Amino acid sequence: MIRILKPPTPPEILADEGRIATADHCDDYEADQNAYHDGTRKFFFDSRIYGHASVKAILIAAQHGKCCFCEAKITHISYGDVEHFRPKAGYCQDPDDDFTRPGYYWLAYDWSNLYLSCQLCNQRYKKNSFPLQNPKLRCRDHLGDLTLEEPLFIDPGALNPEDYIEFAAEQPMARNSSLQGLETIKALGLLREPLRERRHDKYVMLSTLRDVALLNANESLGQRARDLLDRAVADDAEYASMARSLMSKP
Repeated sequence: MIRILKPPTPPEILADEGRIATADHCDDYEADQNAYHDGTRKFFFDSRIYGHASVKAILIAAQHGKCCFCEAKITHISYGDVEHFRPKAGYCQDPDDDFTRPGYYWLAYDWSNLYLSCQLCNQRYKKNSFPLQNPKLRCRDHLGDLTLEEPLFIDPGALNPEDYIEFAAEQPMARNSSLQGLETIKALGLLREPLRERRHDKYVMLSTLRDVALLNANESLGQRARDLLDRAVADDAEYASMARSLMSKP
């Protein structure tokens, strides 16, 4: 994972239609709070708004076509999912917990809560999980204070994931035993075998290039290797965080 810098101004459809839809959700909730908590009433979320082509296009550009979690390039083989960092319909503190409603309904169209994710990270691993360090401080409605929450998942738009996750070869590990790093790696499947294999292939190539650069420091071959290593640590490179971790080591 790397830091994601989205444009500060939300896409027009979120600022207009999303704002109206959010106000409607909040009004509906206030009119019958108990029904939304016991599940007899549910919110309808308009994917035409949060999943609009303009929203996805800006996310693709900001994330360089990569999944916000695993950093795999996805747009050449998949449309990708517009992921809600805080789940909109309901949440689970732990994967085996019952699904609790309502979710973060007031953030369904919030620009800061939206990312582009691959289907595996979003649909197989993260799903509706959203663990907090202290579940008692969870914000249960739009009248609460989100700043009291301490999510165990790293929000790549608010934090620098590289402060919490580093790599030993192709294997991600929590930096300084960070609880956020540990939970993000485990719950989002960042150790899954097919992903590890892809990172391993990239790691072997980068390690070889590093050796070439060191052994041919004053030759054109060495410069070419350094140029390729510079590309590998750029924000738009696949698995850039792994490459940066490799290059930071002596």
